[in-house]
Amino acid sequence: MGVDYYKVLQVDRGAKEDDLKKAYRKLAMKWHPDKNPNSKKEAEAKFKQISEAYDVLSDPQKRAIYDQYGEEGLKGQVPPPGAAPHGGFGQDAGSGAFRFNPRSADDIFSEFFGFSSPFNGMGDMGGSSRAGPSGFPRGMFGDDIFSSFRTAAGETSGIPRKGAAIERTLPCSLEELYKGTTKKMKISRDIIDHNGRPSTLEEILTIEIKPGWKKGTKITFPEKGNEQRGVIPSDLVFIIDEKPHPVYKRDGNDLVITQKISLVEALTGYTAQVTTLDGRALTVPINAIISPTYEEFVKGEGMPIPKEPSRRGALKIKFNIKFPSKLTAEQKTGLKRLIS
Repeated sequence: MGVDYYKVLQVDRGAKEDDLKKAYRKLAMKWHPDKNPNSKKEAEAKFKQISEAYDVLSDPQKRAIYDQYGEEGLKGQVPPPGAAPHGGFGQDAGSGAFRFNPRSADDIFSEFFGFSSPFNGMGDMGGSSRAGPSGFPRGMFGDDIFSSFRTAAGETSGIPRKGAAIERTLPCSLEELYKGTTKKMKISRDIIDHNGRPSTLEEILTIEIKPGWKKGTKITFPEKGNEQRGVIPSDLVFIIDEKPHPVYKRDGNDLVITQKISLVEALTGYTAQVTTLDGRALTVPINAIISPTYEEFVKGEGMPIPKEPSRRGALKIKFNIKFPSKLTAEQKTGLKRLIS
C-alpha cells in the first residue's frame, strides 16, 4: 500500500472526522516548518505528508479508494468503487479512473486556522502586505493567530491560548443557601459574527443555587467572555459569597445561634425558642445546668449537605449568661445556703 496514512496521522482505521481533525491539528503544529528552523527540510516533508494523509482520510471518496486499492487507486491505476473501467488499468485508463490531485499543505493548514488565502501578501482578508510567520499576512488575523500559538517560552503550541477566567462574586443570603434558589444574571459581552465583525450580545444566565452550597463554591459558564480573534473566550465564573445573618452563623454544615439568658435560667432550667431559616418554630427544653461554655446540639436542624440532600448538619445553641451586676447581703447568704 506504500505510505500508511493512518500511521502518519497516528489514528486507527475506524477514526471519525473529529479524530482526524484532532490528530491533524496536533501533528501539523508539531511539524510546521516555522517551528522547526533547524530541520526545515525534514519538517517540510513531514508537514506535507501529514497534510496529504488528512486530505485523503477526511474525504469519503478518497478514503474509500485508498482503503480498497491503496495509493495505486489514488493515482488512477484502478477505477473508483462502482465505476466501470474504461480500457483497463494503468496510464491508459479512461475517464472512469479516479485521479488524485492533492491539495496544498499550506491551504489545508490555513483552513484550520481561519485564513482564506494565507500565503499571498494582501490575500482575501484585506490585511497588510507585510508577511508574518510562514508568509501569513500581518493584517487582520496574522499577528493575533500566531501570538496565540506562542507559549511563555516563545515557542508555538497546537492550542490557541485561552483568556484568563473572569470571576465575579455572587452574594447569597443564608436563607438562600439553606433552601436553594435560582438567580438570573444579565451579562453583556463582545462577540464576532460570521462576517468577522464585532457586535455586542446580551444574555440572561440562570444560576441554580443548590441547598447547602458554601461560600467559595464556583459556578462556571464556559467561554462566556468577550470573543476576539485568535483567543478562546474566557470562562465566566461566579463565586458564592455568604451575606452576614442577624441571628445565625454558619460553621461548616452546622448552624450556630446564641441566646441571652439570666443566671437563674442557667441554673434552674431554660427552654429555647428558635425560628429556623425556613420559618419553622422549634422548642428546645434544656434541663442541664448551663455553664458559659455549654452548647446544646439539635441534630438534623443545620445546613443541608449538598452531596447527601437527605442529611443536615446540627443546630448549635450557645448561651450568653447575664450575671447580676450586684447582690444584696441577703441574696448572697441565700445563694451560699443553696449552692453549698
